[in-house]
Amino acid sequence: MDRKATAIWHGDLKAGKGSISTQSTTLKDAQYSFKTRFEDGVGTNPEELIAAAHAGCFTMAFSNELATAGHVADTVDTTAVVTLEFLADGPTITKIKLTTRATVPGIDKETFDTIAKKAKEGCPVSRVLKAAEITLDAQLV
Repeated sequence: MDRKATAIWHGDLKAGKGSISTQSTTLKDAQYSFKTRFEDGVGTNPEELIAAAHAGCFTMAFSNELATAGHVADTVDTTAVVTLEFLADGPTITKIKLTTRATVPGIDKETFDTIAKKAKEGCPVSRVLKAAEITLDAQLV
């Protein structure tokens, strides 16, 4: 048996604002806390939290890599789809698909793909989840 969850980070990186939406809720600012999710039992399941954390983490790493290369994105949408499987030793995240679409003035596809790959390698959540198969689909809008 497996379960999937999707989270989408959408934001305007120039303005430094964004929100993460999951199947059960939109997570913003102070609302996104592990205390409310786990201790108070509000809404979101673990795979949604992992998807939300990964979508946001990747987007920030992507923004940093763009800045290092001298570029700024107008907008970025990152979707993380997390597959959680119930194996013999308990629930395990086995697959994550990151899809990011961005509007980045003055950048070519090859440079964009290189920056996106570096962002995936530099994202702390990707490193924590290294046992999971993480694929990346990067697209210029």
